[in-house]
Amino acid sequence: MNDWTAGYTASIGYTYGYYNELNPLRIKLAFLNAGLAFPEVGAACELGFGQGVSVNCHAAASTVTWHGTDFNPAQAGVAQALASASGAKAHLHDDAFETFCQRSDLPEFDYIALHGIWSWISDTNREVIVDFLRRKLKVGGVLYISYNTQPGWAAFGPMRHLLHAHSDMMQSASTGAEARVDAAIDFAEQLLATQPGYAKANPHVAERVTALKTQSRQYLAHEYLNRDWLPMHFSEVAQWLSAAKLDYACSAHYPDAIATLNLSQEQQAFLAQLPDRGFVETVRDFMVNQQFRRDYWVKGARTLNSLERTEQLRAQRIVLTTSYTTVPFKVQGALGQAELSEEIYAPLLKVLADHQAHTLAQLEKQLEGQLTLGQIVEAVIVLLGAGHVAPVQEKSIIKQARPFTERLNRTLVEKARGSADITWLASPVTSGGVPVPRFHQLFLGALAQGHKQPEQWAQAAWQLLNAQGQRLVVEGNTLESEQENLAALTQQAVTFAENRLPVLRALQVL
Repeated sequence: MNDWTAGYTASIGYTYGYYNELNPLRIKLAFLNAGLAFPEVGAACELGFGQGVSVNCHAAASTVTWHGTDFNPAQAGVAQALASASGAKAHLHDDAFETFCQRSDLPEFDYIALHGIWSWISDTNREVIVDFLRRKLKVGGVLYISYNTQPGWAAFGPMRHLLHAHSDMMQSASTGAEARVDAAIDFAEQLLATQPGYAKANPHVAERVTALKTQSRQYLAHEYLNRDWLPMHFSEVAQWLSAAKLDYACSAHYPDAIATLNLSQEQQAFLAQLPDRGFVETVRDFMVNQQFRRDYWVKGARTLNSLERTEQLRAQRIVLTTSYTTVPFKVQGALGQAELSEEIYAPLLKVLADHQAHTLAQLEKQLEGQLTLGQIVEAVIVLLGAGHVAPVQEKSIIKQARPFTERLNRTLVEKARGSADITWLASPVTSGGVPVPRFHQLFLGALAQGHKQPEQWAQAAWQLLNAQGQRLVVEGNTLESEQENLAALTQQAVTFAENRLPVLRALQVL
């Protein structure tokens, strides 16, 4: 019997996550901040798209033609159904990498994305992907790649091996993936209770094992039960990608661009002495104990001169994606939580509070005498990294994309009637996904049916939940009575109407 899984966990589907780093529109500001020219993306590819939430949001919310594959046919089926519903240009397959990468009907790509898969495949498949990048990524094209890295996994790597070994050697192959995960975690806790030397040398391991119990079993099965798993140092990944003529561009994780959030002055000075950029990244990973990298690579980096960079920065359009009143003046970095300067962020957020698109040039003019362009750029990068602002695409593209996002969002809202799996909707303004939890989607569904008031939305949501025997859980307590559930739903609906609905309208999610 042929094992098409190649050691990858396929008995349980992957999570229905959306990953905004995969959005090609985010390339521009990251590259401009690094002083690099960026490509205009017309053709893109995602290898290993999971359930296809990201690739479908990005295809529907832009004019980019997307191609992709995920070897799990059940996941590919979900992704293809969403693509069919939106009508967007998404050509999605269930081919293994070796088969997909040799297809004769694929164009050359401006952008290729790999979220996480690099860490969970064999060297043979890595060779296939590198060859694909060499042949199919255009000159000037961008690769997004995320992967588990060292030294962040150094302490927990042996425990990951133990969890996989317990699942593989101590449990029946017929046991479900979720049950195998639970049994492996229980065994790990029993082992740690004996106070082994490994735990004494690595005291944080017990905390991480305990934290596993709070995480999705779907995620854990794919993270810990796969046969192939290899966290790599940055320098090792660079060696692999050199065969495809790729140069490191910059981090795709925006907070990484702000040194003061992640590195002490002493660490910054230490890195500044190192002449090799690749070695700087490797050393920096030790400083922040990096566990997961999200990076952009480019085939042929082109440096912009200062005038080109400044002019293109001023043309960058952004929008506030969260309610002005809910933006905290705090941000998380490798050094911990940092306070944001109200002198900088308060006036900037006040201008953005209309949730309309603003160029950085417009912000610079409106805040003249208060903020410099450099301060605006840094603040926007911080806010974008924290998920409070997003890049905005051109008006003509927004207009072309909107029919596709409307169809996709109607389908997702319909699915939310019976499932909380997909908690994202597509925005033609930002060319990507916007977080919209299930109850908010139910409220949007009621609004689309002509119900105007929050109390009506709550009533419609309750009828759906009650028909399925579902109840709200508030602060760990299940609400049993109709009155309690309606009251909680009404409170959520009122808050949604005040804080979130205006934002979703501005982002043209409705």
